[in-house]
Amino acid sequence: MEKYSLLSLAKHALSRHRNWTPAWRTVEPKKAYDVVIIGGGGQGLATAYYLAHRYGIRNVAVIEKGWIGGGNTGRNTTAIRSNYFFPESTNFFEHSLKMYEGLGKELNYNVMLSQGGVLTLAHTPHQMDMLERWSNSIQMQGVDAQMITLQGVREFMPLLDTSAQARFPIMGGFIQNRGGVARHDAVAWGYARAADSLGVDIIQNCEVTAIHRSGNRVTGVQTPFGVIKADKVAMAVAGSSSILAQMVDLKLPIASIALQAMVSEPIKPVLNGIVVSPTVHAYVSQSDRGEILIGGRADAYPSYGQRGTLPALEETVSATLNLFPTFSRLKLMRQWAGIVDISPDSSPILGKTPVTGLYISTGWGTGGFKAIPAGGDTLAYTIAHDRPHELIKPFGLERFASGRFVNEAAAAGVDH
Repeated sequence: MEKYSLLSLAKHALSRHRNWTPAWRTVEPKKAYDVVIIGGGGQGLATAYYLAHRYGIRNVAVIEKGWIGGGNTGRNTTAIRSNYFFPESTNFFEHSLKMYEGLGKELNYNVMLSQGGVLTLAHTPHQMDMLERWSNSIQMQGVDAQMITLQGVREFMPLLDTSAQARFPIMGGFIQNRGGVARHDAVAWGYARAADSLGVDIIQNCEVTAIHRSGNRVTGVQTPFGVIKADKVAMAVAGSSSILAQMVDLKLPIASIALQAMVSEPIKPVLNGIVVSPTVHAYVSQSDRGEILIGGRADAYPSYGQRGTLPALEETVSATLNLFPTFSRLKLMRQWAGIVDISPDSSPILGKTPVTGLYISTGWGTGGFKAIPAGGDTLAYTIAHDRPHELIKPFGLERFASGRFVNEAAAAGVDH
């Protein structure tokens, strides 16, 4: 292995990447594949990797209309946790968290997982009671959770305004110590490199304009390269799910809404983990570059705009300053929005569709990034066996006809 001196680092920097080995191949699409996955974000790439790695299905293409990780995977706040309320959700997201804990080693790629903990705040006695019920529910499912007092909150995150004079006085909360963050682009690149090494074709700047079928069976997709035939097609296109579903006359019960995030100028490390306040609609952490990373409520109406609206931005900043008054001295450097697909019960829609050979991964709301490993793992199983994985049976599209909802609106962290 080369030892990097200052001279060699300068040489690589000045080369402008001309002599760097690409992390994955640039390929022309073949005429046909066993599986075509639409969407080159974390969910699509993870599905492709596990299809190849676990089931030996390597004649797979990942088709991305832009660049790898350029959609919601690169436009989120990177939170990872499994502290959901209902067993169906907790089991799924705990599976994902455990996979994240070994992901860097499995992919041989540093995804920069940092498990600093996720603290959820309570501002009233009623909220403390609800958090205790929530915490007990999680512990009964074998997932780590711990109620903490006001003094515990002060010790975990000293910069919080824990005074009695705060606009929203803090009474305590509960914490999942294994929760944390990972680097969003590293997760996407790690899966892309690993999938490519197993023979998966990754095709960027290639928009799917139609999904072809014969009768009720999918047969392929239309692209700028022409028709690409496929026995099976999976859609993992957060923000565009409804658009693609319309191509096969499939109506999805989701709303696509902008969810904003923003970062401050970088400062020295001052925050441990993530703090969430459902009351003021804000969640705050600190990035590996020192920026204060802020998220809040979704915008008020459906939109595909990746900037969001000014009222939501103002409310999120105001909510954050209610928690951290000292942050008023910081400059806001960047703001953006991802497009979240929110289902009626704020749980994902994952698995088979009424169209034979067509599979879907959507409705993740605020949970898509934390679900990447488990989403890819379980959807790959479903595609390979043409039957849903046990963990995602509760999240099938058919639940909206039967009324068997898994309502996780409260556990999403903020109200939508």
